[in-house]
Amino acid sequence: MEERKKVALVAHDNMKRDLAEWVDWNWEILLRHHLVCTGTTGKMVTRSLLRRSSEGETSNFDITLLKSGPLGGDQQLGSMIADGRIGALIFFWDPMSAQPHDVDVKALLRLATLYNVPTAVNRSSADFLISSPLFEFDDYRPDVKDYTSYIERVLE
Repeated sequence: MEERKKVALVAHDNMKRDLAEWVDWNWEILLRHHLVCTGTTGKMVTRSLLRRSSEGETSNFDITLLKSGPLGGDQQLGSMIADGRIGALIFFWDPMSAQPHDVDVKALLRLATLYNVPTAVNRSSADFLISSPLFEFDDYRPDVKDYTSYIERVLE
């Protein structure tokens, strides 16, 4: 069986409609991958994909639903990133509204950067990411910096 990329989809409340439209536009590509979504975003993505796809195509429909972001979903996703289990992150975040879990959001984006996970934070960058030939290239592995010297440093 061919390896599929694990693609994380996340959206703040004010951005869920934008992500739903984006999923609706890109549903055929998304169905070829394992999707990981936080809370309500996952329910919305599931509805969009089921509405757009036919019965035969949903046999490959593979989605993991995590907790809602403020209830720990961002941290669950961060753990998956740290373990190397996420191939791309598409996070439609709302830059105009403070979130009750802003520190979790910052930590999630920090981990995605630390582990060199391709990340899109708005519709334009998501379009560029999903349309890249590397998105469909299963063997592509981002180069992750070796943090051995940091881990093995001596603290005095």
